Amino acid sequence: MDILKQKFHEKAEALRLELRTISKEKGAQKIDEVTIAQMLGGMRGVKSMLWETSQLDAQEGIRFRGYSIPELKEKLPRFRGGREPMPEGLFWLMLVGEIPTQEEVQWLSDEWKKRAVVPQHVLDTLNGLPARYPSDDSIHNWDHGTSEQVYFCC
Repeated sequence: MDILKQKFHEKAEALRLELRTISKEKGAQKIDEVTIAQMLGGMRGVKSMLWETSQLDAQEGIRFRGYSIPELKEKLPRFRGGREPMPEGLFWLMLVGEIPTQEEVQWLSDEWKKRAVVPQHVLDTLNGLPARYPSDDSIHNWDHGTSEQVYFCC
């Protein structure tokens, strides 16, 4: 197993066990009250999901795994001689929650380069798919006056 898959597997397994324990110990504990207006308004202001990869705050902006964008620009590995972080570093951080080393990011970049060519049989399969899908007709009709109520319950 390559180094990134191994790290991801280890982190995922530890988190799975932690969440199982929390569920057993506190599964019945109530954490909030939610109104129908909040639900219909897109759950604004309601913390209702466990999510640790990113957080959007109206004052601070977006944070990835707890880091602001300026912090990431400082901490993530860069191309040799470059001014900006390599995208592979952000991918690594999002996947396993760790700032990668220059060597780890270079390894990932090399892996992506090796996989950059799409095999011809995959292209042939994709090109063999029909150009239109049944849902295209629904979208076409909606654009031409079909009521939303045909597509949605409310």
